[in-house]
Amino acid sequence: MAGGEVILKSDVMGRVRTPLERRRSLLEEFDKSGLSGAKFAEISGVKYSTLAYWLQKRRRERREGNPAKEPVDSAKSMRWLEAVIEQAQSPGAKESCGLVLELPGGARVPINHFSQVALAAALLAALEKPAMTC
Repeated sequence: MAGGEVILKSDVMGRVRTPLERRRSLLEEFDKSGLSGAKFAEISGVKYSTLAYWLQKRRRERREGNPAKEPVDSAKSMRWLEAVIEQAQSPGAKESCGLVLELPGGARVPINHFSQVALAAALLAALEKPAMTC
């Protein structure tokens, strides 16, 4: 078996049994992704209904205060951002800027001056927090 390959078991109905650690890893990635559940499920190869069930189960466990399954403190964990360096535009181009943040969903935030960095950081921090649901 090669480096990252794992053999997944299936039940008698042919459903794939995802190991607990893999499930936790996928839920962590979903939390960090900023994607909708449907889009994340499509990308990760998990059925949306399965992902929704895992999320519901995790919320229920957290509500019941199960200390063994508390969320990891995101401030202590490492986070990755993708940086892409594009070819510089000509000096007279109107849309020239220092940095462009591309957010999930396609929103773009251009940063043209160092004074905007703090605002961009505040925006990213606000977007990282889970949305309030009614």
